[in-house]
Amino acid sequence: MRHFGTLADGKQIFEYTLQNARGMQVKLITYGGIITSIRVPDRGGRLTNVALGFDNLPQYAGDHPYFGAITGRYANRIAGGQFMLDGVAYKLTKNAGSHSLHGGAVGFDKRVWQAHERDGAVELRYRSPDGEEGYPGALDVAVRYGLDDDNALRIDYTAETDAPTVLNLTNHSYFNLLGEGEGTIYNHILTLNADRYTPTDAAQIPSGEIAPVAGTPFDFRIPKAIGPGQRSAHPQIVRAKGYDHNFVLCRDGLSPGEPGFAARVYEPVSGRIMEVWTSQPGIQFYAGNVLDTTLVGSSGRLYRQSDGLALETQHFPDSPNQPHFPSTVLRPGERFRSVTIYKFATD
Repeated sequence: MRHFGTLADGKQIFEYTLQNARGMQVKLITYGGIITSIRVPDRGGRLTNVALGFDNLPQYAGDHPYFGAITGRYANRIAGGQFMLDGVAYKLTKNAGSHSLHGGAVGFDKRVWQAHERDGAVELRYRSPDGEEGYPGALDVAVRYGLDDDNALRIDYTAETDAPTVLNLTNHSYFNLLGEGEGTIYNHILTLNADRYTPTDAAQIPSGEIAPVAGTPFDFRIPKAIGPGQRSAHPQIVRAKGYDHNFVLCRDGLSPGEPGFAARVYEPVSGRIMEVWTSQPGIQFYAGNVLDTTLVGSSGRLYRQSDGLALETQHFPDSPNQPHFPSTVLRPGERFRSVTIYKFATD
């Protein structure tokens, strides 16, 4: 652990480093629970940071596209910044036009978390008060980051509430397996264990349809490069300026809470591979469509469009307003649990 910086209100922020016997290293900070760096070897054993982000607190405390952060209470979008629960209407902070995104204007990504070391892992805790950003119920959240000697980063999420609420938690890391600041992810080879996805409208709110990926640029059931689809003329791709969609994961044969294979990314130059396993029903594949040159990363290089990709394990966007989507309601006496594992290897 080391001191990472001081916020404008005087709160101290700390950085924790996890390192395994093989040299893989993960750094995270107590501001937003942000993963600032993931150093993994290439096929020649050379360690490189593959996570986009910064090397200082002022940039994280400023405007950025959720690099490495815990997003909540509700990751992704809620239409109109409102929802009904048990006959009561709740109005949320609108921070994406007329909609709410990633928990509102001051979501979990901008909160200071309390950190504790437990059994070689780091556990972050935050208590979200009743009414924060418009969400009902006081919510106690714990997020545990653990790293094993097989180069697997495991993130465990748990939460409890004292009143009915909605909840959707994820980590919003951006990856480039060639190395942070080393160019686009167009040549990364992606596999997604999903035969359906949720199309969106012009504001990237799900239409309610659950559509097949077959015959579209959204079909990643067989590994393929990201670039051609990212530049395609499919109406959904044009509307979102690239991939920024929720994929419905195939979970046949898995019990609730059991992690299943969700995605695999392969970068042919470095030989790096990342697999994603999760207990969540969906995964948001975002290809960095609106990264721009106003952001200077930890390497000192400017980020440009598609210089990183996010694979956000999650419940579906706008589920509180889509009754046929898997429920995101959490009630008193229940305990929310989910797990996501990022496994790194080389070819």
